[in-house]
Amino acid sequence: MSNYDTNLSKQDYTRLCALVRSEAGIHLGAEKRTMLEARIRRRLKVLEMDSYDQYCSYLFGRKGLKEEIVHLIDVVTTNKTDFFREPKHFEFLVDRVLPEFSEKLPGGRPFFVWSAGCSTGEEPYTLAMVLSDYATSRPGFRFRILATDISTIVLKKAELGVYSEDAIGAIPAGMKRKYFLHGRDAASERVRVAPEVRRFVEFRQLNFMAADYGVNETPDAIFCRNVIIYFERATQECILGKLSACLAPEGYLFVGHAETLHDMDLPLVPVAPSLYRRVHDTG
Repeated sequence: MSNYDTNLSKQDYTRLCALVRSEAGIHLGAEKRTMLEARIRRRLKVLEMDSYDQYCSYLFGRKGLKEEIVHLIDVVTTNKTDFFREPKHFEFLVDRVLPEFSEKLPGGRPFFVWSAGCSTGEEPYTLAMVLSDYATSRPGFRFRILATDISTIVLKKAELGVYSEDAIGAIPAGMKRKYFLHGRDAASERVRVAPEVRRFVEFRQLNFMAADYGVNETPDAIFCRNVIIYFERATQECILGKLSACLAPEGYLFVGHAETLHDMDLPLVPVAPSLYRRVHDTG
C-alpha cells in the first residue's frame, strides 16, 4: 500500500469523531487519534485500501455509510471482558439479590437480568452459570438473561460461546466441568459453553443512543459495567436515566468499579461500591 503509513488527517479525524459520536455516542478526544489510526488500519487491510483518505472517501459515501459503519463502531469500541470479572458483584447477587427477589417475584415469574454492553459474552454466560447453580437448590426458581451490545460482530462471537482454555481460567473448576464442552480433538485448546447454559441467554443488538431500548419486560437487575466510561458525562446521565427507567422498582444496577454516578439526577441510591438500587416509586 503506497500511502499506508500516511497519518490520518486532522480533517478526517474530526469527521470520524463526529460520526462515531452521532452514531454511537462515544466521545473520542484528540488523544485518541493514534489509537483510531491503529484500529482503522485493520479495516484498510480487510478492504485492501491504500490510505486513510481512501477509507474516509468510501466511508462517507452512501454505500460506505450503510455497509461500513458497523465495522467502524466495532473497531472503536473496546471489547475487553472476562468471566467472573469483578467477582464481588456475583457474590452480592447470590447472597442478597436472589434470595430477596425469589420471595417476591409474582406468580413464579422468572428473575430477569440484563447484561447491557455484553461484548463477547463472558458476562452473560457468567450470570447464566451463577443463576443455574442457584436454581439447582431452589425448586421453582427460574431466570432469563438478555445480553445486548452495539456491535453485531462481537454478538456473533458471543452467540457461538466458544472460548480458549486461557479465557476460562477464572471460572471455578466445578463450573468448568459442568458448563463447558471440550472438542473431540484432545489437543484442542477451545471450549464451548454448554447448550443448557446458552439457552438462557438472548443476544440482541442495541445502541445506547436509540430513543427506545425496546426492552418491554422489566429487568430485576442490570449489569452495565465498564461501559459508560466511554461517554461524556451528559451522555452517561442520559443512558443511565434510560436504564433506570427500564429497571424494576427496587431493582439493582451494577456498574464498573471505575464508574461513578455521583451528582447525577437519577432515581438510584448507592448500596455498595459500584452498586445502586432504584428507589421505590411513590407516585
